[in-house]
Amino acid sequence: MSVAPVELDQPETGERTDIDRPWLTIVWNDPVNLMTYVTYVFQRVFGYPRAKAEKLMLDVHHKGKAVVAAGAREAMERNAETLHGYGLWATVSQDA
Repeated sequence: MSVAPVELDQPETGERTDIDRPWLTIVWNDPVNLMTYVTYVFQRVFGYPRAKAEKLMLDVHHKGKAVVAAGAREAMERNAETLHGYGLWATVSQDA
């Protein structure tokens, strides 16, 4: 009877697989929109409960940005376009 090794050697190909890295919708702070409005948009667009929407809004306000959603690229691009329609500054980026 043989026992499986505790550690397996993984071949190093030098290739990086980006398939498992999700895309992010990021909302950036701006000098125009009120905090209450940003909270409202997060609730309306993403269906977030008020507490989560407020936490994300405070991240935008204090940290300058917040990741508001993660997933497939096309969905994140739709999110950003929707947020643009509400006047928010949003971008899409692949998770690092």
